[in-house]
Amino acid sequence: MIKKSIILLLLAIVCLNSFAKDDKNIWASIPPINIPEDTSLIVPTDYEKAVLDMMKYWASNKMTIEQCDRTELTPIFYSDSIYISRLQKLPYRIEMPYNNVVRLFINKYAERIKQVEYMVGLGESYYFPVFEHALAKYDLPMELKYLPIIESALNSKAISSAGAGGLWQFMVGTGKIYDLEVNSLVDDRFDPKKSSDAAARYLRDLYAIYNDWHLVIAAYNCGPGNVARAIRKSGGKTGYWDIYPYLPRETRGYVPIFIAANYIMNYYNKHNICPAKPTFIKTTDSVMVYKRMHLKQIAEILKVPIEELRFLNPQYKQDIIPGDIKPYSLILPMEQIAFFSTNIDSILAYNANNLLSRQIVVEPAERSGSSKSRGTKSRTSGKKYYKIKNGDTLSSIASRHGTTVAKIKRANGLSSDRIRAGQTIKIP
Repeated sequence: MIKKSIILLLLAIVCLNSFAKDDKNIWASIPPINIPEDTSLIVPTDYEKAVLDMMKYWASNKMTIEQCDRTELTPIFYSDSIYISRLQKLPYRIEMPYNNVVRLFINKYAERIKQVEYMVGLGESYYFPVFEHALAKYDLPMELKYLPIIESALNSKAISSAGAGGLWQFMVGTGKIYDLEVNSLVDDRFDPKKSSDAAARYLRDLYAIYNDWHLVIAAYNCGPGNVARAIRKSGGKTGYWDIYPYLPRETRGYVPIFIAANYIMNYYNKHNICPAKPTFIKTTDSVMVYKRMHLKQIAEILKVPIEELRFLNPQYKQDIIPGDIKPYSLILPMEQIAFFSTNIDSILAYNANNLLSRQIVVEPAERSGSSKSRGTKSRTSGKKYYKIKNGDTLSSIASRHGTTVAKIKRANGLSSDRIRAGQTIKIP
């Protein structure tokens, strides 16, 4: 509770001087269709890159197009009145106003048939239920599940030019505020479940400040500071379309793209678009891992393609699950859960020396002749250390290092042959 209050206070400080809630008019009125053309409007470059990366990854026989009624890949566009009517029929809490800016982005989606097919297929098959669960947990509008469409094109490994990462494009600092772990081996920004929960909490906190979902969506993209500046420049107006000209260039199109994404995700079948379903995504479940493990070990023993494991577990940056530090979650196809649990020892043993070997203690080399010239010998010279792994015995360790059990016991002051995994011993 204290942490949440601090977060809200930090966000509010940025906005307080320029934003006042207008209880009489929470929603800005729908702007007229003849808004002057904005020639500076662009599709964000990071979005374009995420789309291209997503297309490259899924193009190699990983997606199948559903059967649907179409004869050719020809974009279909509609009149303003039809777009308006369809948007009004969506059962949404967030206002979906229409104007020529929204129309521009609806038509952009409609002409990018292949891209939308992949995103619809990925979303419906895997990601949207994850997003919906997080949004429902915090009682947020379900339509926010389409934000990752424009944040990352549903590319879980997307990284922006500014360093934002994952489906929800968290910066490292913001991610850590919302309890996402980021280090050399694990990056929770790429974890669909954890990042979705963090994004839902962030959106909830922004709404506590603005009480307007359009401003929340804009602030999610460009930060509360930029929204606060736009409000000041507009003379204190608090409607998105009122501050629209004062927002950063890429954010100007962000709410219209969000509205367009909501439209196309609901009416794609009206535009000659058929979902492309991933071929390998099945029902999944999670297990906790308590030992250091490599995804290649799991892939080999379970006979699951390594790319499938990487897709299901994108947070493990080096394919290593550091379960020896603390328990970590592993997502697997449902039918593999029981087999994994009964074959832990085989998985841990498979190619462990190559995949998981780590230097625990390293002795620096001495300069040639330095010890002899002083007539002394380093007390650590020639000593080796070994970290005991699961399944090791003194006999197997002695055999591997060309020594005897008796010498190892004497060097380490051991009175019995009992050893434990994780213990570091001296090799004589």
